[in-house]
Amino acid sequence: MIKRDLNITTSGRHVLLVMLCLSYPINATAETAAVELPAGVDISGWKCKYCVFEEGYSGEIEAGIGTVSESSYKFGEYNGLYEDGPYIIGNATARYRDENAGYFDLRIRDLGLNTRSVELEGGRQGRYRVFLNYDEIPHYITDSAKTPYLGSGSDTLTLPAGWVNAGSTAGMTQLASSLQNVDLETERKRLGIGFSFIPVRHWETAVNFRHEVKDGQKATAGSFFFNSSQLVEPIDYVTDEVDVSVTYTTRKWQSKLTYYGSFFRNQNESLTWQNAYNPIVAGADNGQRALPPDNQFHQFLLSSGYQYSEDTRISGDIAIGRMTQDENLLAATINPNLSVTLPRSSANAQVNTLTANLNIDSRVNDKLRVRAAYRYNDRDNKTPSALFDWVTTDAFIATSRSNLPYSFTDNSLKLGGDYRLDKKTRLSGGYEYEIKERTNQEVDETREGTFWGKVSTRVRDKIDLSYKVSHSVRDASGYNLVVETDPAQNPLLRKYNMADRTQDTGSFHAGYMPNERVSIGLGIEYKLANYTESVVGLTESDDIGFNADASMQITEETSGHLFIGTQKIKSKQAGSQAFASPDWFATNDDTIDTFGIGVKHTLEEDRFDIGADLVLSRSTGKVRVDSGAPGADFPKLKANLDTLKLYANYRLKDNLTLHGAYWYEHYTTSDWMLDGVAPDTISSVISFGTVTPEYNVHAVMMSVRYRF
Repeated sequence: MIKRDLNITTSGRHVLLVMLCLSYPINATAETAAVELPAGVDISGWKCKYCVFEEGYSGEIEAGIGTVSESSYKFGEYNGLYEDGPYIIGNATARYRDENAGYFDLRIRDLGLNTRSVELEGGRQGRYRVFLNYDEIPHYITDSAKTPYLGSGSDTLTLPAGWVNAGSTAGMTQLASSLQNVDLETERKRLGIGFSFIPVRHWETAVNFRHEVKDGQKATAGSFFFNSSQLVEPIDYVTDEVDVSVTYTTRKWQSKLTYYGSFFRNQNESLTWQNAYNPIVAGADNGQRALPPDNQFHQFLLSSGYQYSEDTRISGDIAIGRMTQDENLLAATINPNLSVTLPRSSANAQVNTLTANLNIDSRVNDKLRVRAAYRYNDRDNKTPSALFDWVTTDAFIATSRSNLPYSFTDNSLKLGGDYRLDKKTRLSGGYEYEIKERTNQEVDETREGTFWGKVSTRVRDKIDLSYKVSHSVRDASGYNLVVETDPAQNPLLRKYNMADRTQDTGSFHAGYMPNERVSIGLGIEYKLANYTESVVGLTESDDIGFNADASMQITEETSGHLFIGTQKIKSKQAGSQAFASPDWFATNDDTIDTFGIGVKHTLEEDRFDIGADLVLSRSTGKVRVDSGAPGADFPKLKANLDTLKLYANYRLKDNLTLHGAYWYEHYTTSDWMLDGVAPDTISSVISFGTVTPEYNVHAVMMSVRYRF
């Protein structure tokens, strides 16, 4: 109740009205919302934009047509515009709200493409929510692959009738005439459904389910000793995921218990192909390789947060999971002349996971805030180890091998804090320490400590500056070869993810805003790593990047933006062809340069706006080899991308807009691994002969948008 003797100024009326609106439920009547006001106060002219509640139906429908000038799997790799010719533009949104907090939302995107998606959601705010969604995700890999094998897309690949086996591709007289085009592409179709419900105060329960089907085909390979062929692998996956949760929430305490389950099924258990070469041994006429097996994952997760005081919050979670895979093992070989007995009939694979996190965040005073976080991550592989006869590419029985169930335990601690030196300057710093223990790996334990610091400040209320640096040192407990590994590893080799390493990182960011119309940004980042004890392997890696951007409100009707960036990635490694000390050295240099500019202009009293965006990207890769022999360097790798987008919108009526767009993209590449490599170029490899992608694509779109 507001006392009658309260003096209310004109400037305070808006605040009072907002407070009154927020003090009553959305569906309050005039009687329940009555408030006793001071005598003589006239509220008839008061308006509050925050108190306007949407009711009824609203939405937007967009319909039109577009066309693409050229077919290109690379251009349409994920956007669905891979074919030339026209396509339908279809997008829509619809909303409904009622006075009892009931709502309904509909979103439709890309209805005319195979990137289409539909989302439905409805319910009553604060009580329940129901949703249904469907989307398609294509991936167009290449349409220039060629293969002599028949049956692409199935689990059995055969050679055409009359095929002549040979010791090399040069002797395969039927190879050129048997080649046929094959498209490598995949498509995901996802259907999701779920609901959440608040039965009583503080409690909420939710159930989500997603069904995904992935079809298509991708590249793989199979070999017979030193001879190999690129093959088409069938993709026919089904994945079901379920997520059930219960949440309890109060002002200070929040907890959530969740069960998550994932069930993967592959409709093909193996891929079999005919040997196109002269069999090395009798019976090696066909090869077989296993495909991803059916598997399951189950996890229970408990997460909680507690507001200990106004300044301190404690949160954490613990997750217990189990992965299982118990498919029948394939025969070690399909060569009828080789006799191999498996030690067990199924994989009987099981991996238990345990992850726990604990976080504390506290404000000590108005200037100092401290944080602490601990993470425990354990992967315990319970798959039984056994001795298996090792068959080399359906040709030879070699030394027996044991499967090695790899496990690890990761402990990490992070301490940090922020100190506000004054109103414009903040200092931050911290220390992170990680211990990682492994089994069946060359290094049993690594320890890594990282110090970091950051300073952020504002100069003259126009310039924002920040600089962050870190220094980390990783120590390995000792590098010991895994005796079960066959063939043996060079004892001087160090795998980079387990090797001793020092690493320095830094970043500098500056923002300058001389006035409300202009904004300029500058950024520099670097990461320098040295593998101090690695004789053979990765010895050094550097990653340095620079970027700058600017935006400007040129006039009331015209705005523009500009950005430029470059990144240089360099690494050095040492190798040994003689399986001893290093006898060759390689340097990899990658450079990526980007430039972009855009402008937008509005005219005719906000009825007509046009815009343009141009982005240029240049990337190069150099691999230099020092082996003591001339001409050891590899040809340069290149990829160039130019993108221009023009658009215009004309508002015919308040609720009717005409939209037009033009999209031009030019892409060229140079890749020595693919350029000029035909299916028979390599004597011991039947390749796909894939062509490096290049395209010049023009796309035009016209549509009408109607709001209701």
